[in-house]
Amino acid sequence: MKIAPSILSADFSIMKEVLIETEKAGADYIHVDVMDGLYVPNITFGPPVIKKFRKHSTLPFDVHLMIMNPERYIKEFVEAGADIITVHPESTIHLQRVLSLIKDYGIRAGVSLNPSTPLDTLKCVGEDMDLLLIMSVNPGFGGQSFIPQIHKKIEEASAWIKEYHPHIELEVDGGVNLKNINMLRNTGVDTVVMGSAFYGEMPLDVKMAEIRKSLGEQL
Repeated sequence: MKIAPSILSADFSIMKEVLIETEKAGADYIHVDVMDGLYVPNITFGPPVIKKFRKHSTLPFDVHLMIMNPERYIKEFVEAGADIITVHPESTIHLQRVLSLIKDYGIRAGVSLNPSTPLDTLKCVGEDMDLLLIMSVNPGFGGQSFIPQIHKKIEEASAWIKEYHPHIELEVDGGVNLKNINMLRNTGVDTVVMGSAFYGEMPLDVKMAEIRKSLGEQL
């Protein structure tokens, strides 16, 4: 299973050190949450800041756009160093066009579904997607608890991918921790985003070893 630490939960005052230590710890992606204060009730950062982050990590940047009209900024996020860009269906009236635009830049395109957004939204864009991000909390803030009802949705997403679009990577974000990570893996999840459960008190390499051990894996 891939681990994508979300730097939204990291200490921004020492971000250079955080990025370096996250990579040394054995993370698979750096998950970057971009919020505009419109699509979600919070504001984070944009392409100029991500470009600064890019200098301190060689890991793939998994950029989750929680912004309105993302098509206006795809080029800027690609140039800043994004390797994956994920958008929400509600943020644009032309989802397929946005996914095609992302892929035209030679990077991977994803769709993120909020807890109340149905899987049926994806019926016409499965072939255009490389990644499906299921939100197991309502987006906007870190540190929230996993919504139990979302497990069924994850099961349905996993079955849909397996039957129709096996090329799609299934990712889950929101309240992922050592108590539920094995359940997610057993449900067919490929990648988990971990925020506050990763950037805690202990050194990051110790935390990653703990996560891998709980999954029966080794670094």
